[in-house]
Amino acid sequence: MKGKTIDQISVGDKAFFQKTITETDVYLYAGITGDINPAHINEEVSKDTMFKGRIAHGMLTAGLVSAVLGVQLPGPGTIYMGQELRFTAPVKFGDTIKAEVEVIERNEEKNRLKLKTTCYNQDNKIVLEGVAKVMPPR
Repeated sequence: MKGKTIDQISVGDKAFFQKTITETDVYLYAGITGDINPAHINEEVSKDTMFKGRIAHGMLTAGLVSAVLGVQLPGPGTIYMGQELRFTAPVKFGDTIKAEVEVIERNEEKNRLKLKTTCYNQDNKIVLEGVAKVMPPR
């Protein structure tokens, strides 16, 4: 299985992946990464924070962007070279997050793409925004 090559991709092309974030997702992510910050796993401690409860790890949300890039656009064989990110709102347990990427720049000579990356919650509120740099498969 191979993703799209640069000659099959145009500026403006978009793709997305959507997932509801569960408590299990957050605990698995915490276990895999070792990030056991109470903001993510301790309801008693986190209820006294500005978020008034547990929130998902920002990088868990960013991982949904990786899913779009690696599976859909450009897809399998893509090399994820870098990502600028801003976390703009918390992701709570039970939020449904839509990770969307849009091609904003092509460099055929170097086989590189820049993509706008945005994650929205179920209320269409932006929770993450940034720019990814990738090398599509040849």
